[in-house]
Amino acid sequence: MFVGHAVFAFALVAGAAVIRGVDSTRAFSLGAVAAAFAAAPDVDIAYAFVGVVGAEATSALSVASQFWQTGNLVHRTMTHSVAVAPVVAVAAALWLRGRRLHRWRELVAASGLLAAVVAVAAVVSGGLGVFVMLLFAAVAVGITEGTERWTDLGPRATFSAALVGLVSHPFGDLFTGSPPAMFYPFDATVFTDRLSFSVDPTLNLLGAFGLELLVIWSGLLVALHLSGYSLRDAVDGRAALGAAYAVSVLLIPAPTLELSYPFVFSVLAVGVVGAAPRVRIRSRRVELPDRLAALCTGLAAISIAGFAYTVAYLVA
Repeated sequence: MFVGHAVFAFALVAGAAVIRGVDSTRAFSLGAVAAAFAAAPDVDIAYAFVGVVGAEATSALSVASQFWQTGNLVHRTMTHSVAVAPVVAVAAALWLRGRRLHRWRELVAASGLLAAVVAVAAVVSGGLGVFVMLLFAAVAVGITEGTERWTDLGPRATFSAALVGLVSHPFGDLFTGSPPAMFYPFDATVFTDRLSFSVDPTLNLLGAFGLELLVIWSGLLVALHLSGYSLRDAVDGRAALGAAYAVSVLLIPAPTLELSYPFVFSVLAVGVVGAAPRVRIRSRRVELPDRLAALCTGLAAISIAGFAYTVAYLVA
């Protein structure tokens, strides 16, 4: 759900802005800032590289396994808290205000809030908490600096976009992994296990994959609307070739959330169809699709491939 978190926040915020009659440029800026903050909590996975460095690279699968095993020591904990999110969002708004007005008071206040978050993590989680929260705070400041440089959003708009992005993130993780510590640093458990689509582990994985695709499509449709493009013109008929992926049900292990790599990598490879050149036999010309057409056609092919695989799995 790394991509899904950002795309969902973009679709939610930019879509809401469009409904409220906000102009496309500002709506896109709001959505982009929300997307950036929605992706920020996953900076905690950076700790996983510690495990990869020390791992014996016997195979790509073993390295991937070690990566997630190490990363899960801190993943979905302190940075995925709806209690921490408002503090970071307020800090972002104060930092932006200080940068826009060239006032140190707001910058110091923002730094104080972020320092307090790091201090609390130090008390609750020790040195590991300091490492993760310092990284999280640095990313939040970096996103705010980008907001100040490339948008005209004010502190209130930045606060709202940041809050939606940060708060929406942990809910997306309820479908793909262990439940996040949603009220860190408080010892309060809201969800004891991930939400499942089915008792069948493969159908559960396919359900999560379908949800991810739905989220990406929603973000893409909003972006197309803001850009003035039509989806009908952006998707090529070659996307139907994704249906051939159904035969992979006989070639790869049945995917689960614990063993998803063969399925995920192979089904995403179907998206190459979108970037393939189009050969005009009559005119003897080769045309390369533009980036938008390649993206939309590739995503459509992946969606068809996922649906075809699901049908084949149920029938097999």
